[in-house]
Amino acid sequence: MIARWWKRNSDGTVSCFLCFRGCKIKDGSFGACGVRFNESGVLNSPYLGKFCACAVDPIEKKPLYHWRPHTFIYSLGSLGCTMNCPFCQNHRIARPEKLIPLTQEITPYELVKNVKSLGLDSVAFTYNEPTLQAEYICDFAPLLHENGIAIVLVTNGAMSKEAASEIISCTDAANIDIKAFSDEAYKILGGNLETVKNNIKAFIQAGIHTELTHLVVPGINDNIDSFKEMVDWIAGISRDIPLHVSRYFPARNYHEPPTNLEILYSMASIAKRKLKHVHLGNIL
Repeated sequence: MIARWWKRNSDGTVSCFLCFRGCKIKDGSFGACGVRFNESGVLNSPYLGKFCACAVDPIEKKPLYHWRPHTFIYSLGSLGCTMNCPFCQNHRIARPEKLIPLTQEITPYELVKNVKSLGLDSVAFTYNEPTLQAEYICDFAPLLHENGIAIVLVTNGAMSKEAASEIISCTDAANIDIKAFSDEAYKILGGNLETVKNNIKAFIQAGIHTELTHLVVPGINDNIDSFKEMVDWIAGISRDIPLHVSRYFPARNYHEPPTNLEILYSMASIAKRKLKHVHLGNIL
């Protein structure tokens, strides 16, 4: 399927504008996400509409605590990511070392049937970076909405302004990772802080129910002063924004011990002075 948000360059490369990075991709090569491909001067995305992970989850697992609480949601994951976190729990699909053939195409009509047959009324694009399915989501959002199915994104928030404006128009609720609050930390993770901040504001200003997750990783984003700055920034938008402060466990290429619980409790206490809804995650 041909991707959106790109242009062909005179040298045979293509420039992709799905995320902040704006990859310039040579013919026969993939972009930094690992799944957008330059095929003879055309940007293709061979995994659009194809998924390798499917589950029915409690909505709180996304995590969304303040949108349709105590319900279940149909969850789909595909391949690739627009960031490159060394501690990614889902790296086998988000950053696969080689493309995985075990993906299943799910047409939007099959998706509607699957969701409705389970008695559910929402679908989450999750596990890997969901905006890599943006064309699929945007093209078929009307069909899902006509059938009473809400669309949830669990995203790193790294999409370009152009892509975000269209994605937001299709979305009913989102959880956005705010992974750190310094440019230096985001560089380690292959991301861009200002892009994420701008997209959080854009989702909220558009009236999309938005909750934030902050995974506290030792040595990367466990600085208390930086955390205080992040909380102040969130509160400056709205004290009603839910914040999930979550515990890290070793994964992929990052082997520091799990987050110290005292640091997590301290951060939660700090956040509760400014925000109305603060939740601790991964502590049990």
